[in-house]
Amino acid sequence: MLILLLYLLTGAVAGLCAGLFGVGGGLIVVPALAYVFGYLNVSSASIMQLAVGTSLAVIIVTSLSSVVAHHKHGAVEWLLFARMAPFIVAGSLLGAYFATRVPSDSLKLIFGVVEIIIAVQLFYEFRPQPARALPGVAGLGAVSAGIGFISAVAGIGGGTLTVPFLTWCNIAIHRAIATSAACGLPIAVAGSVGFMLLAPATADLPEQAIGFVYWPALLGIAFASMLAAPWGARLAHRMSTDKLRRRFALFLLFIGLLMLIK
Repeated sequence: MLILLLYLLTGAVAGLCAGLFGVGGGLIVVPALAYVFGYLNVSSASIMQLAVGTSLAVIIVTSLSSVVAHHKHGAVEWLLFARMAPFIVAGSLLGAYFATRVPSDSLKLIFGVVEIIIAVQLFYEFRPQPARALPGVAGLGAVSAGIGFISAVAGIGGGTLTVPFLTWCNIAIHRAIATSAACGLPIAVAGSVGFMLLAPATADLPEQAIGFVYWPALLGIAFASMLAAPWGARLAHRMSTDKLRRRFALFLLFIGLLMLIK
């Protein structure tokens, strides 16, 4: 029962933060699951892979409602999404392959660094000024693959990478956010499938896990996150989130540092 409550609490916090700040839940879900799996005495060699793979599977569920909402407002640049998606999928699969082959401790360090970078970006609310047009096929493909790779390795939806890039390329901010939400779906699908199928046969995994995706955690976190995200979105429209955003960024910074030193 305690573990179920931890899954639900993790999902609720992740969903609330996603609604309030537009930051994907993976930044909360991955370290929370790493802690829970340690408590459950999961093999230390698999903890981070299970946390990242399960986080990506959660993002499939939670991003669907976000994409539908943005589509209803006509804000998703679907043609741009179609140009980016194949490269995102390729990058995500490559990222999943890489993450399932590196030691768990190394993956923890990588996640910690990504978490700290995102915390700094969130604290200063860094968004580059529109400065250029979208690159050609090769350039857009390389950026998209890079976004997919980093997101799959860290277990995040990629919005903190995609939104600044699209904004820099003269995509209006609300369309950049909506298109980024759509791009999170192929990242999550390809990444989580990769973590399920590419898990080494020798990996010491708990029961109810398919590859590096642990289904009890997936269901509990996804359920609570979907309930909490709309509340976060409502709060974002009713209050100034600047101070809260900076405090949340400091919280992420603290988590990132913990991942580096523990």
